[in-house]
Amino acid sequence: MGVPLYIKINDKDNVAIAVNDIKAGTQVMEGVVAGQDIPQAHKIALCDIPKDGAIIRYGVVLGYAIDPISKGQWINEKMLVLPTPPSVDEMTFATNLVTDLPNPPVTTWEGYENPDGGYGGTRNILGISTTVQCVTGVLNVAVERMKKELLPKYPNVDDIVPINHAYGCGVAINAPEAKVPIRALRNLAKHPNFGGELMVVGLGCEKFTVEMLLDEADISPENVIILQEKKGFDDMIEALMEMAEKKLQKLNERKRKTLPLSDLLIGMQCGGSDAFSGVTANPSAGYAADMLVKGGATVLFSEVTEVRDGVYLLGQRCVNEEVGKKLAAEMKWYDNYLLNGEVDRSANPTPGNKKGGLSNIVEKAMGSIAKSGTSPIVEVLSPAEKPSKKGLIYAATPASDIVCGPCQLASGIGLQVFMTGRGTPYGLAIAPVIKVCSRNDMKMQWQDLIDVNAGPIATGEATIQDIGTLLFHQIIDVASGRKESFAEHYKLHNDLCIFNPAL
Repeated sequence: MGVPLYIKINDKDNVAIAVNDIKAGTQVMEGVVAGQDIPQAHKIALCDIPKDGAIIRYGVVLGYAIDPISKGQWINEKMLVLPTPPSVDEMTFATNLVTDLPNPPVTTWEGYENPDGGYGGTRNILGISTTVQCVTGVLNVAVERMKKELLPKYPNVDDIVPINHAYGCGVAINAPEAKVPIRALRNLAKHPNFGGELMVVGLGCEKFTVEMLLDEADISPENVIILQEKKGFDDMIEALMEMAEKKLQKLNERKRKTLPLSDLLIGMQCGGSDAFSGVTANPSAGYAADMLVKGGATVLFSEVTEVRDGVYLLGQRCVNEEVGKKLAAEMKWYDNYLLNGEVDRSANPTPGNKKGGLSNIVEKAMGSIAKSGTSPIVEVLSPAEKPSKKGLIYAATPASDIVCGPCQLASGIGLQVFMTGRGTPYGLAIAPVIKVCSRNDMKMQWQDLIDVNAGPIATGEATIQDIGTLLFHQIIDVASGRKESFAEHYKLHNDLCIFNPAL
């Protein structure tokens, strides 16, 4: 049996996507002949669609035809207008609660117990928090020396990571929404991978003070260095080196232990998506998520604009009205945030998404939601909040990879699974990132950057269950330190962009 020419998701669909490039004149299915060249992952009309007629994929209306579309014609982003977004005031809750989830192959992993309680660590890192961008230059010089002179002496410590960011001064520190970046930085300082060891570097005159970053009990000369109190550069560096060595000595005593999956917190994110993402990579991640949840783990998925057009589907999966109302509130908050910025949801997708066959945000959202699997949603978090429940959690964050990642880290994830169709070398310094691609061509192009290839699902060589199970094992192995992801191996660490809606 050869590779299929097309993929049709739902019986209601009046479009299909091309598995590979389709040449004009090719019979795609009985009665449908390509009227022009159809690029890989792009849509072909399966019937005549009149002007203002609905274009349907995933069984939902992606938009309406600007002009009549003939059967066999290529449909791209310029040919349809967005539908009205679904109302968040008319959602139903707890009407689709799936509890028959796939059993996980294992229910334990090897991690670091969290001395503060809560989720375990997947890595053993000295994290150095900062209160303001002004200290970054000095700290980076010190960290370079620490890695060269100190880190080799402590083989049980994986890395030293400065929490550099652009927040701290020149900001509206008392604005109501300043709680978001402040919460993020406070939670990052106590990330599970830092082993309970606090090290903070401040300048001394910034708006974001040490008192805002740390609890009063944690503010001491053992944990905090203020550069304006030091006598020049050499004194600053020596103080940083001395404090770091004391912290490294303690971290070096940490050992991995067998922990239950209930001590594991995983993040799901996608970026550089294409029309295959919702067919291969994201459903595979969703299957792995279902197995993790069944085993007791907690899984976060995010990105507000990338679920907004399917939010009613998420509402049905919320375990009760309280969780559902929090979901609605987060959607409304973001609707207003975009409105105040004089933009709307059509700003997403990106040019690369469109090149990969995604016509608009509705189509992208349907594929994005697939990474959440089918589990009930037990909690909804505001940006950078920590979970209080176990299971599948929706963590409201911006859609930008570089902002969503730090938000999920602030929520405490020990590992992130990142799905991509077009490709991105994205990575995080604080936690490993496993990269899953949606198509075989992407894996062939980036053999040494993609960890798991979900492309064989599109070509009929594997099932979602096959790739989802493979991904589950990869998650456990990387979380347990038995494997490194490519992003971790090459130290592909993106800047830490803290979401700040209080500008």
